[in-house]
Amino acid sequence: MPDPFYDPESEERLGRAFDQRLAWRLLQVAHPHRGLIGGSLLLFPLIAVAELAQPWLLKVAIDDHILKSDWLGLTWVAGLYIVVLLVLYGLRMLEDYLMQLTGQRVIHDLRAAIFGHLLSLEARFFDRNPVGRLMTRVLSDVEAVSEAFTSGLFAVVADVITLVGVVAVMLWIDWRLTLVTFAIVPPLMLIAVNFRLNARDAYREVRRRLARLNGFLQESLQGMTVIQLFVRERHERERFGRLNSDYRRALYRSMRWEASLYASVEALGSIALALLIWYGGGRIVAESLTFGALVAFIQYTNRFFLPIRDLGAKYTVMQWAMASSERIFGLLDRAPEIVSPAAPAPPRPTGPGRPALEFVGVSFAYEGDAWVLRDCSFRVAPGERVAIVGATGEGKTTCARLLNRSYDVRQGRVLVDGIDVREWELASLRRHVGIIFQDSVLFAGTVEENLRLGADGTVSDAELARAIETARAGFVTQLPQGLGEPLGERGANVSHGQRQLLAIARALVYNPAVLVLDEAMSSVDPESEALIRQAMTGLLAGRTSITIAHRLSTVHAADRILVLHRGRIHEEGTHPELLRRGGLYARLYQLQTGGMPA
Repeated sequence: MPDPFYDPESEERLGRAFDQRLAWRLLQVAHPHRGLIGGSLLLFPLIAVAELAQPWLLKVAIDDHILKSDWLGLTWVAGLYIVVLLVLYGLRMLEDYLMQLTGQRVIHDLRAAIFGHLLSLEARFFDRNPVGRLMTRVLSDVEAVSEAFTSGLFAVVADVITLVGVVAVMLWIDWRLTLVTFAIVPPLMLIAVNFRLNARDAYREVRRRLARLNGFLQESLQGMTVIQLFVRERHERERFGRLNSDYRRALYRSMRWEASLYASVEALGSIALALLIWYGGGRIVAESLTFGALVAFIQYTNRFFLPIRDLGAKYTVMQWAMASSERIFGLLDRAPEIVSPAAPAPPRPTGPGRPALEFVGVSFAYEGDAWVLRDCSFRVAPGERVAIVGATGEGKTTCARLLNRSYDVRQGRVLVDGIDVREWELASLRRHVGIIFQDSVLFAGTVEENLRLGADGTVSDAELARAIETARAGFVTQLPQGLGEPLGERGANVSHGQRQLLAIARALVYNPAVLVLDEAMSSVDPESEALIRQAMTGLLAGRTSITIAHRLSTVHAADRILVLHRGRIHEEGTHPELLRRGGLYARLYQLQTGGMPA
């Protein structure tokens, strides 16, 4: 079943510059900060009044004082003009601060909500959605939403309030001059509509080119070792250059549309100014209009066209914000497929004769009908050490993932302590069943922080030291800062074998009742393998365990070996029993050792 969130074209889409549904949802996100938003909205009319007062003061200064040679009155008007300017700058500073503060708080809340939601999503979601796309949701898309509050939606509201005030004052001063100014509006609307239609395509192309550039860059950085190994630097540089040039050309096209809009509005504004001077000059000669009124009209006309000149920038901001909002809410609306039941079954101790783990007729496929497991059934007794082996792709790791509900079975049941895993509370299940994977993940932080990852502060220093000793991770004491030694990204400053030993120590600290080891000794040197074998002896003592392995030499000591073939348990028994049987296990052993099974 296709994932409802994943969409290969989602990075290339652009929505409308304003979507009422998305805007309403953004306001809901911003609702906790309604005090800041209300304060910003209260400032808008005050700022508009201060803006509109300046041309009016010029009119008063010219008509009532300059033309009448009233120096004292002119001084008072000039002083009042300066006060209005200072008030305007103060209000604008406060408005900008409140809008930026609102935007930052909204993106803080959104990022926290997105990350919290990602933590609740199942493994299948991350299989289908690249990390780069999810990082774009948490970082770039949320930043675009912030712009909607600071440079988009709020700015549009402020412009509308100012425009309404400008039109009202112009009509009050002289409705005839206002009609002269508005004669430019029809061609201005045609230009704006044409810009919107063409700019949308230009911005879509920018987004498409940027998505391709980001995808190539992420792939190249992740595969840099392979690129250098095969001397592909020149080829990759040329590919990057082509993609970078395509992105630059797409940006130039969008910039041309913005520049064309700006230039067109400037030209129409100049035409409106010329018409005002021609018509207003005639009215002044006829003494039906004052010179101050004409000067004020010119000032108001500039304020009328200014927000229209900035339409391109605001349109871009709102379009990005709406497209980003759609992707963000599309992610947040995607409900987790794997959740704890409403009434989890209470855990119960393993009783006599009841297996610790059991697969009952389990069938599972990652996609469609490509079955990995087919009617697979087996039991693991309490305290038993079981190994699962088989060729690549037979479903060994899938068994581990089904045990802790990283995925849910399609058919059949997986039981832990006699309870279906779908009836367990998720946190309890995952504390009960621990998994050590082939590639152990260590996080940026100290060694101690990684070892205490799931302990929630309940492990003493003595218990931590005992876990390190049991795991044969004595190299920790030789690190410059010991347990306080910082680890690089994914533990890059320690070897693969040391990462595995730390993972074993972490499992001892976590102390699950059931432990699954998934290829825990693959890709390590013989010395590290010997240490890991010793560590596992302490780790598995008295614990139910499943060891998943390709290398059959690592499972000789298992109480029972299960051989997976074509999604079912094909054979089971101890190592000597399976070799004597001469079946699939014996053939696999022969292929790996190069000798005849004993």
